[in-house]
Amino acid sequence: MAYRKLGRDSAHRKAMLREMTTQLIIKERIVTTETRAKEIRKTAEKMITLGKHGDLAARRKAAAFVRNEIADIKEEKEAVVVKSALQKLFSDIAPRYKDRNGGYTRIMKLAKARQGDGAPMVILELV
Repeated sequence: MAYRKLGRDSAHRKAMLREMTTQLIIKERIVTTETRAKEIRKTAEKMITLGKHGDLAARRKAAAFVRNEIADIKEEKEAVVVKSALQKLFSDIAPRYKDRNGGYTRIMKLAKARQGDGAPMVILELV
């Protein structure tokens, strides 16, 4: 198989990957286990590549995967501007990588393992 099952059934695994990819887009850095980070990296890089394409078809494909969550709230004059994770992906993150052909994420191992089960922890961040 070309993916890890992560000890979950397919619906739970897909939901977890969607949520963690969305959080990576919003926060640009998350702390998780090493095996989860390696799976999230695959989906996050695909979403950034779709963001670089920037056309309507790519936006719809990304919208089918990225959750509809608020990424940023700003006040401009008298209006309140709310930016979703999908808007942040296409307007902020994708243009940052326009000259890069891949490798948009970095995995850095942490010294301490998770206390409960000793799972190796990592920081997954956008480069």
